[in-house]
Amino acid sequence: MNLSDGIGVLSGVGPKRAENLKELGIETVEDLLTYYPFRYDDIQEKEISEIQDQEKVTLKGIAVSEAVVSRYGYKKSRLTFRMMQDHAVINVSFFNQPYLKDKIIQSEEIAVYGKWDAKRKALNGMKILASKNDGEEFAPIYHVNKKVRQSSLIQLIRTGFEKYESLIEEILPLELLEKYRLMSRKEAMFAMHFPTTPEESHQAKRRVVFEEFLLFQLKIQGLKKQEKAEKNGLAIYYDVDRLKEFTQSLPFELTKAQKKVTNEICRDLMSPRHMQRLLQGDVGSGKTVVAAIALYATMTAGFQGALMVPTEILAQQHMESLQQLYNPLEVRTALLTGSTKTKERREILAQLASGEIDIIIGTHALIQEDVLFHQLGLVITDEQHRFGVNQRRILREKGLKPDVLFMTATPIPRTLAITAYGEMDVSIIDEMPAGRIPIETRWIRPPQLDTVLDWMRKELKQGHQVYVICPLIEESEALDVKNATEIYEHMTEVFHPDYQVGLLHGKMKNAEKDSIMQEFKENHLQLLVSTTVIEVGVNVPNATVMLIMDADRFGLAQLHQLRGRVGRGSEASYCILVANPKNEMGVERMKIMTETNNGFVLSEKDLELRGPGEVFGARQSGIPQFIVGDIVSDFNILEVARQEASDIWKKINWWVLPDYQGLAKKVKPAEDEAQFFD
Repeated sequence: MNLSDGIGVLSGVGPKRAENLKELGIETVEDLLTYYPFRYDDIQEKEISEIQDQEKVTLKGIAVSEAVVSRYGYKKSRLTFRMMQDHAVINVSFFNQPYLKDKIIQSEEIAVYGKWDAKRKALNGMKILASKNDGEEFAPIYHVNKKVRQSSLIQLIRTGFEKYESLIEEILPLELLEKYRLMSRKEAMFAMHFPTTPEESHQAKRRVVFEEFLLFQLKIQGLKKQEKAEKNGLAIYYDVDRLKEFTQSLPFELTKAQKKVTNEICRDLMSPRHMQRLLQGDVGSGKTVVAAIALYATMTAGFQGALMVPTEILAQQHMESLQQLYNPLEVRTALLTGSTKTKERREILAQLASGEIDIIIGTHALIQEDVLFHQLGLVITDEQHRFGVNQRRILREKGLKPDVLFMTATPIPRTLAITAYGEMDVSIIDEMPAGRIPIETRWIRPPQLDTVLDWMRKELKQGHQVYVICPLIEESEALDVKNATEIYEHMTEVFHPDYQVGLLHGKMKNAEKDSIMQEFKENHLQLLVSTTVIEVGVNVPNATVMLIMDADRFGLAQLHQLRGRVGRGSEASYCILVANPKNEMGVERMKIMTETNNGFVLSEKDLELRGPGEVFGARQSGIPQFIVGDIVSDFNILEVARQEASDIWKKINWWVLPDYQGLAKKVKPAEDEAQFFD
């Protein structure tokens, strides 16, 4: 028996169930035991007098009326009954759970877990608990899907522990366990699923987060050590005179910040050490021009350059920008994406391998096996967090250790950047090109929307275009968010037939998204209703209005990214936030958005305000995703882990020391350091 056994070894898991669990990322017993809850519901019973409005609680009382089910809409229902606690009568309702009717017996005791509505003296029920509260005061809540239920997952985790608990080995050295008073690995894994007190839950999480961060830091620092030890990077001796000439031929003067980062990058190109640099620049600060200069320099030294971006639209856009900047007789560029036709693709691959192409721009298509370079010198990845470590590594291995530049428009507070990107060199463009009119941001409440739509019509009359952003596609009762399709229909009602409205959301196929985006770029559509798929780098200079519905549902960094889609032409541009925040912090965030256009100020502020939250939406973070650790709220643990990892790497051949065998197995630096960190 081994923790890496397939999940099918557990009783009750047949091929179909194993398939369903695989969708959640659970394939082995270890995957199951480390599939931790993302939160816990406190199901201790409470008295009405001690509950806050909108708090999730368990109330126990006597059912004093029968349960009545009323149906409405398609497959929707509402079950209601009254219960009495002491002398207070509470209205209880359950949505879309008509089968609970039989569990509610008049005059009998019942315990209901749900959300308290103080105004209406009512409880919105979530589940009925066995009225004997069987010692469990915390209910773990897991990310599940339609095929795997919470209850059956919890049962399976119990079975997993019963059978395999004795095989869970400690991986942290004794000195670290004692120094930080950490639970053992076995205790912590069990208590993550079945804590009996808040303190136990806290200690288990502390241990698991520390382990997760330590392993990450050991890997990333090992990778950096390896990079630094190798002097066999490329020294790209570019033609200084040709580069100067090119820079002077640009249709605009570079900003001071652009000059500074360009010099840092060019110094790295010349050096024989392998470049690993992160270029951070706010939306619209001119990162593309810096990339163009670096790629041009590489080309003058006889090397090829590659620019990898997350979407086809972005690849096309970069291709157009570079063709405008380069002289086509001097620099041979090509575009390679998933939709490049077979014949054209074959030609491009042949020209890449023979060195006829100097610079290639593309999507994931660049890292396919048959893409071979003649002499790759520089790899640039834009919005680098969209690519996993593996994808970036594959591209790096396409050449003899090409230099690597990562670019991102997501402003990451420096403290986090340093920790998350290990020891990567960081360059920052912290000023805007001259002549860019700052985007004016206004915050309105939903009732003022009609006035804004009237004003938008004036913008459209002047020939401008408008983005309308909505948070989610599916109507979810819990979130009650304006559905994208609904907003699209509303906009069509208001603006059709004078103006054409398009709809873009994540459920569409890529080709469909691209063609809608193309129509918007060419002004065949004047309004584009979209979910956040729009956020990365799309350039439509004619769009001057960004209307964001339910803006309080987004992080500041994400709002800032969205805002950067307008203000790309010479006209004044506006970002209108429609929001009705439920609390002080929400109000504060809306105010900050209207007060500053500086992404770095915003990201620091977001960190301060939302601390524990997801400061960056998972997709646009540029930061590795951890299972339990939160890089913001657990920042102090991350710092400690970074320091400890650094101390471990100072020990000579630490991976052969007896006390470090557990860590070595997980980090695997010993067998072959070159393969380390895949």
